[in-house]
Amino acid sequence: MSKSGPDTTGLSTVGDEARPALSPGADALRNHERDYDALAERLARRGQHPETVVEAVRRFAVAVPSWALGTGGTRFGRFPGPGEPRTLAEKLEDAAVVHRLTGGAPRVSLHLPWDEPPDPAALRQQAAELGLGFDAVNSNTFQDQPSQPLSYKLGSFSHPDAAVRRQAVAHHLHVIEVGQALGAEAITVWLADGSNYPGQMSLRKSFDRVLDCLRDVYAALPAGWRLFTEHKPYEPAFYATVVQDWGSSLLLAQTLGERAQCLVDLGHHLPNTNVELVVARLLGAGKLGGFHFNDSKYGDDDLTAGSIKPYGLFLIFHELVLAERERLTGFRPAYMIDQSHNIKDPIEDLLQTVDQLQLAYAKAQLVDHAALAAYQESGDVLLAERALKDAFETDARPLVAEARRRGGAALDPVLAFRASGYRARVAAQRTGGTYVPPRSL
Repeated sequence: MSKSGPDTTGLSTVGDEARPALSPGADALRNHERDYDALAERLARRGQHPETVVEAVRRFAVAVPSWALGTGGTRFGRFPGPGEPRTLAEKLEDAAVVHRLTGGAPRVSLHLPWDEPPDPAALRQQAAELGLGFDAVNSNTFQDQPSQPLSYKLGSFSHPDAAVRRQAVAHHLHVIEVGQALGAEAITVWLADGSNYPGQMSLRKSFDRVLDCLRDVYAALPAGWRLFTEHKPYEPAFYATVVQDWGSSLLLAQTLGERAQCLVDLGHHLPNTNVELVVARLLGAGKLGGFHFNDSKYGDDDLTAGSIKPYGLFLIFHELVLAERERLTGFRPAYMIDQSHNIKDPIEDLLQTVDQLQLAYAKAQLVDHAALAAYQESGDVLLAERALKDAFETDARPLVAEARRRGGAALDPVLAFRASGYRARVAAQRTGGTYVPPRSL
């Protein structure tokens, strides 16, 4: 077994006392090596190369959302935990821990104005010192802000009042300006615009107004930037959401231009929607921009990725790996987590999610694509399905752990985090401050 790369998981984000290297114990490392070697032998008998998968997992990266580093909540309440970040700087410190332990979360995605940086240049410098960069910035016109002169109660881009629409566009231009200062290269636009009752809004005019406003935002994109349109079937609008489904999102993106693409939030679909089919359609149209990863049982539950529908997550990654292998034109997805950590420790939940994404990606790499294609062409339904199940049911955890180990991350990020004592330290350091959570829908 290869033993290249360091085996430490030192947390170096909050003072010198957080710097001790957390190497796995000798027994844990020895057990990992045995598991890896056993799996490598099994894969070799199948004509597969574990090293290829390990290196692919090392390249996989997902962004951490700044708003998910504190405890989430619902309209029923919120249950805060110790050591929550009080400032954006402290959120970056926590995000750096997630990346340090997983090796797969090198970027942070900001939501404005929830996490409005007072000094974007200084924040970018702090992030760089922590080994982080910035992913797509996210706008917010689904809530009224204290300093906002006009209300979004009846919509933003779709509002019948042109002054409200201009205000919403101005906000998006500001988000782009901040994102540019941070080094981001995309803006994600999710709109709550819609109606709760028939007759409340014009179904056609509302969509036309959204498109007109998006044209203004698209025209302001800096060179190299992309605009992601995000759909959602309901909530907070329960009768008709303007950008309700992937077809509406695709229509907007195709109308706007080449640099507009669609973003898929795994919780933004009606129950039993075939999300991997949506992904395949957007890939075929060259309009898949990225993902917000989470999981759900009933709706937009924002649960830990892979906790409810792990096979569905694997099937989505199967489509993505196929696109990688085929080198589809314009395939450059932006991966991001979008979860609400209501009862789990936010850092632990993010560690668990990154691990699950790495695992689903590794399993998708194990699909025998040549055999699968042959079964599909010959109409062998059973063996075609089994080609996918063989990969999904393979315990790829040793491959993921090895990928992390080679990058200096943790074999088991959650256990390494607990052993580090990080939460207890920041709980002691951050007492006396006030955490102001974003207002949930």
